[in-house]
Amino acid sequence: MSVTRRVALVGLSSLVLAACVGPGASFKTYYTQVPPVLAASWRLADVQVSVPRTLKVSEEKTYLPTADIVWREDPMGDRYSQVATIIDAAVRRGAAGLAGGRPVIIAVTVTRFHALTFEAEQRFENAGVHNIRLVAQVADARTGEVLVPPTPIRAELPALSGKAMREARRKGQSQKSMITAHVAKTVAGWLGLGPDVRGTFSRQGN
Repeated sequence: MSVTRRVALVGLSSLVLAACVGPGASFKTYYTQVPPVLAASWRLADVQVSVPRTLKVSEEKTYLPTADIVWREDPMGDRYSQVATIIDAAVRRGAAGLAGGRPVIIAVTVTRFHALTFEAEQRFENAGVHNIRLVAQVADARTGEVLVPPTPIRAELPALSGKAMREARRKGQSQKSMITAHVAKTVAGWLGLGPDVRGTFSRQGN
């Protein structure tokens, strides 16, 4: 192959990849914080996570699948159940500091769980977003009284990719561990149990 043709193909490949990544967009971690005096009276009794079957799942091996749920680190299977397990663990961790006397149930509905595909993780460098969106409600575990109505929570975070993710995996980190930790911190911030992690960032990818 001639040098000229090789350079042309490399250039075309870069353009295709750039098109897949897309222009930088704004993402955020956001919630309306529960009044600390209110949360201070609560004790976590249970977490109930719903992942509606109406959400679209993609197993497409591409950079940016068009879907509500994109998750690859667990073996092929029921992605709804896998996502529910991840979010359940994260919410329990984030709410673990509730130490009051009133038992509450935190009910969470997942509206988006769009992690990086392996194709994107391997090919991108400093690009990609884990896009996690939830709706959370708090109710009295004994009476069912709604203490906090359904509240949107965005827990989007920059995804590691390329060399950074390969290094992270060598250290035992994974998409699951990073997403779980970030959602837990977001829930803790929402409940006033930890630092306020609300903020925005600009990132290529989705």
